[in-house]
Amino acid sequence: METGAVPLNHVHRLQQIVRQRTVVMGILNVTPDSFYDGGRYTQAEVAVQRALQMVQDGADIVDIGGESTRPGSQPVPEEEELRRVLPVIQAVRERADVPISIDTTKSCVAERALQAGACMVNDISGLGFDPHMAEVVARHGALCCIMHIQGTPQTMQQNPQYEDVVRDISRYFEERLALAERTGIPRENIWLDPGIGFGKTVQHNLEILRRLREFTAFGLPILIGTSRKSFIGKILGDLPPEERLEGTAATVAIAIMNGANAVRVHDVREMARVARMTDAVCRRL
Repeated sequence: METGAVPLNHVHRLQQIVRQRTVVMGILNVTPDSFYDGGRYTQAEVAVQRALQMVQDGADIVDIGGESTRPGSQPVPEEEELRRVLPVIQAVRERADVPISIDTTKSCVAERALQAGACMVNDISGLGFDPHMAEVVARHGALCCIMHIQGTPQTMQQNPQYEDVVRDISRYFEERLALAERTGIPRENIWLDPGIGFGKTVQHNLEILRRLREFTAFGLPILIGTSRKSFIGKILGDLPPEERLEGTAATVAIAIMNGANAVRVHDVREMARVARMTDAVCRRL
């Protein structure tokens, strides 16, 4: 498949799918230090094979990231992030007709990834860490996911506090959407992610899941990423990430029932089935 520009057919495909059923986003961390799969996919060919398997298992989009954003993680240089992600994006684009998202907060990494054939920017900072990010997204006509974070990955879990976590996140989304509009990002190209685990306590995360439907007032797709996160482990008796599959499945089903349009997951085959079953109940497919 030829590369060099954002594949608009992938943008349009995702815009159509998200109106019909839950989008399954597969997580591909090409990092040595991500909290669950760090180090598994640092070799480009191994990462590509994982991406192809996720497509076979039911991923609608593959989210490729070259910098861990787990609590306490340290940023990596732009050049290193590019070295990790670009070969994988290029190879996946050549070997599979699947939409690709770049998980980054750096505009230069986003630019190069979109040039290589990604169609979405998944920015945990909500276009906030890099002042040029919104302009890059707008210029390429890419999709983008605006996520909420309190602080940075280095500080976010030190003592997160809110007056009302859902209302505070909603105000943040209003500010970020205004920025996106001023920069020229079409509203139909934007997804929202309340940022489970990014500057939230266990109770904050549960409150977001309970009240997720309040975010549907924005009229935009809602992405939820609960996969194997620490709040699941804490609730289930301090289970390690390897033992959080069932807890993840519960949060995925609850999120979809409460209005989520897309789920970001490590375990694509299992969670695609959870999503399909939940959709059958909630959306009467």
